[in-house]
Amino acid sequence: MSMATRTDTQSPALHAADSHDLIRVHGARVNNLKDVSIEIPKRRLTVFTGVSGSGKSSLVFGTIAAESQRLINETYSAFVQGFMPTLARPEVDVLDGLTTAIIVDQQRMGADPRSTVGTATDANAMLRILFSRLGQPHIGSPQAFSFNVASISGAGAVTLERAGRTVKERREFSITGGMCPRCEGRGTVSDIDLTQLFDDSKSIAEGAFTIPGWKSDSFWTVRTYAESGFLDPDKPIRKYTKREMQDFLYREPTKVKVEGVNLTYEGLIPKIQKSFLSKDREAMQPHIRAFVDRAVTFTACPECGGTRLSEAARSSKIKKISIADACAMQISDLAEWVRGLDEPSVAPLLTALQQTLDSFVEIGLGYLSLDRPSGTLSGGEAQRVKMIRHLGSSLTDVTYVFDEPTIGLHPHDIQRMNDLLLRLRDKGNTVLVVEHKPETIAIADHIVDLGPGAGTAGGTVCFEGTVEGLRAGGTITGRHFDDRATLKESVRKPTGALEIRGASAHNLRDVDVDIPLGVLAVVTGVAGSGKSSLVHGSIPAGEGVVSIDQGAIRGSRRSNPATYTGLLDPIRKAFAKANGVKPALFSANSEGACPGCNGAGVIYTDLAMMAGVATICEECEGKRFQASVLDHHLGGRDISEVLAMSVTEAEEFFGAGEAHTSAAHKILDRLADVGLGYLSLGQPLTTLSGGERQRLKLATHMSEKGGVYVLDEPTAGLHLADVEQLLGLLDRLVDSGKSVIVVEHHLAVMAHADWIIDLGPGAGHDGGRIVFEGTPADLVAARSTLTGEHLAAYVGT
Repeated sequence: MSMATRTDTQSPALHAADSHDLIRVHGARVNNLKDVSIEIPKRRLTVFTGVSGSGKSSLVFGTIAAESQRLINETYSAFVQGFMPTLARPEVDVLDGLTTAIIVDQQRMGADPRSTVGTATDANAMLRILFSRLGQPHIGSPQAFSFNVASISGAGAVTLERAGRTVKERREFSITGGMCPRCEGRGTVSDIDLTQLFDDSKSIAEGAFTIPGWKSDSFWTVRTYAESGFLDPDKPIRKYTKREMQDFLYREPTKVKVEGVNLTYEGLIPKIQKSFLSKDREAMQPHIRAFVDRAVTFTACPECGGTRLSEAARSSKIKKISIADACAMQISDLAEWVRGLDEPSVAPLLTALQQTLDSFVEIGLGYLSLDRPSGTLSGGEAQRVKMIRHLGSSLTDVTYVFDEPTIGLHPHDIQRMNDLLLRLRDKGNTVLVVEHKPETIAIADHIVDLGPGAGTAGGTVCFEGTVEGLRAGGTITGRHFDDRATLKESVRKPTGALEIRGASAHNLRDVDVDIPLGVLAVVTGVAGSGKSSLVHGSIPAGEGVVSIDQGAIRGSRRSNPATYTGLLDPIRKAFAKANGVKPALFSANSEGACPGCNGAGVIYTDLAMMAGVATICEECEGKRFQASVLDHHLGGRDISEVLAMSVTEAEEFFGAGEAHTSAAHKILDRLADVGLGYLSLGQPLTTLSGGERQRLKLATHMSEKGGVYVLDEPTAGLHLADVEQLLGLLDRLVDSGKSVIVVEHHLAVMAHADWIIDLGPGAGHDGGRIVFEGTPADLVAARSTLTGEHLAAYVGT
């Protein structure tokens, strides 16, 4: 019998089910892909490389992952599909061998003020059950510990039909929630600084108001207060009686007559809240935003101390620790505390909670706390928080899709991330990774290199194979794979210093540091060591400091690089001047818009629960403008042809000849400087990658008068070849007299720096101290920190 079994296992015949070991893509044309056909091995780690904008995300996310998700959604009933996001089929001829795709991308987590790291990962839910079972005194069910549930009680008569008779009974109910009644579970309360609204030494008639746009002759604002009859316009505000002050600041909306016109008078504070504070801060004009930032102060709630929880929820404790204390602990410490709890009645719950917390530590996020608002996490941190739920998953034969998982990771942490990717693969999963870092490319079983260029110059497969093959191949990625930036022969001398004293934001330990000005200063340290807290939280955001972060650009599908950078204004004026018509005609959002599609270029048809369809508008053929507008030309081109140009083409077009427009040329120069020469002027902002968005912001901010530029990981999403161009740009900024401060993990940027400030030694409460200040050469020579060791290995000393 055993012999028979053995001969069976040696049989060469392959089972039909085992032949499906490839994902086949034929004729992919999403975004800039040019009929791409590839075969990707299953149950292997495949890394997709190529310059920014070469089509990596279009192939991995826009084609493979999108089609997998669409097919899964189609297995649900039409009723259920009505509640799900609708996905159109990607433009591809054949997609074969797909498995369920789980996407772990860099989308920031929702910045809802109630969302925290704990609520996003189910750790809070488990803690609430734990406290409801073991907490002393016992205060109620798990929802008694939830800051999203308010305590409610009520009583009343209910009418019942009983044995043919109508009976009235008195009923009472109560829900015990954990929400702090003062801040409603937000942890902060907003206060309006009255000194920013008016000067109380003046009267209304003397112009006491200091609110933008509130002029003394303004009929709807100042004159309503002056002529309402509730206040004396000639009396200084500080001399108002208690009643007048109440009417001035808080009066309910009341109808009044001013010069025979019916107007509504209401207190100053509700008026300000409605007119300024109800609007999205990002969408405000810069001077209004500056006023709101000055006038509104957010302080920790005095009642719950910022914990978001009611007094009852904070009073119930396990081993002298309340749920608020547990959520405020660093996760690595919380894991130790949970390990010390020995209670057989909740053993399975403790095991599950322990595994979740250990996953945080393992993935390099042990420095976070569960009460950290999820909106404050960086893109890299958000991606790793999403990974946590997949680490302990029993699913196999799944396709995991990662978008640059090493973003925001110190070289020391990258090895840990690589181990996690290999663990997912070894469980029998297909792992697809879009990545630029050589350390992660090196562990791939299979590499797909897209290019050769970006945008329209990309979209083809330049190489498929192993790491050795990539090194030997002549592609841009292959040529730059072993690039090493060298330390500078001589570094620039500082022209001054930005003094930071007693910085204690988040985990900083009373840090005193002088950041040199007039040079390229790089702030380094492992993830969670306090770099962003030091740079964004402690550098005074005064005049002359321009801070550029990785936040998403707000914009609809009508927004494009031309509208975002302000480039469209000089272009419209140039067209209007050349043709003797109004500039508004050359805006697809204004008078010149095609009436068929309202200037969108496509018509969106909503098919209820089925995927919506975007069809090119027949009237304007996707050009977005009325036919009469396209009769007006500048330099032989109409407005739609200009918006279809790439930045490089437009730079040439507006640089000389009949179309010469210096204002447009300046903006285009800056876009080319940051490496966006391939981007077309009319490309919707919603299609840009993370790296492209940050460089677009950098280009718009370069025109500002600031003397100090603060950049947060500008190499995020940059190909090895593009990093050189970025270093050149940073050098040009410094040489033109600016000071550049960069928070960065990329070793090439560190090697190129004039001055390095290294934070550490670890993350969270093990960090927050300055462990090194000096030149890169000194850091390499000392090798006293983790950064120093990695930099020394990188430059090969």
